[in-house]
Amino acid sequence: MKTNARLLGIIVGIVLTLLVWGGGATGRLGAKDKNPPVNPNDPTVRLYNLLDSKYSGKLEDFCVLADTFNDPKNPGQSQQHILRLDYSKDRGFGKLLIYVRTVAPLTPEQLKSYSPKQIYDFAETDSAKFTKTDPGSFGRPGDVYFEPASEGGPMKTVSVTPEVEAQYDHFVTQYILPALEKKAEGGN
Repeated sequence: MKTNARLLGIIVGIVLTLLVWGGGATGRLGAKDKNPPVNPNDPTVRLYNLLDSKYSGKLEDFCVLADTFNDPKNPGQSQQHILRLDYSKDRGFGKLLIYVRTVAPLTPEQLKSYSPKQIYDFAETDSAKFTKTDPGSFGRPGDVYFEPASEGGPMKTVSVTPEVEAQYDHFVTQYILPALEKKAEGGN
């Protein structure tokens, strides 16, 4: 009887040891999820490279005027986007934050009198926010898009659609990259 109990204890010990070591090994040997490779001409890759090389990987409260568009709520009236950019290469999530606000188109006198940061602050509420973590097209893991739940209300996450992706690319390629390149070269 003692021999059977002893033999059973040894077998249980071996099985448990194999489960513990075997389970840990299979977890380490499994394939790692990888993001697909990113095109070096991708707008976010170019933006991250510029920010890392010319701005030491950190940029706060950089504002730039963007496109004008017809206000869908008031036909015949125009609105203008103003963007604020925050970037830190040290953040694990949300390295790049782009806040979007909307103002009425500015007169030439207003453009001379106010800085983009003052215009952004004047707008008061965000109309959209892009949170980008890794390079690549917008909508990859770690990317989040926000819009107000109601006019002037709190922001909520919204699905990334092809229109959102196109808007992100448009803002980065047409307004953010050119403004940052000009600033890096010593322009205003």
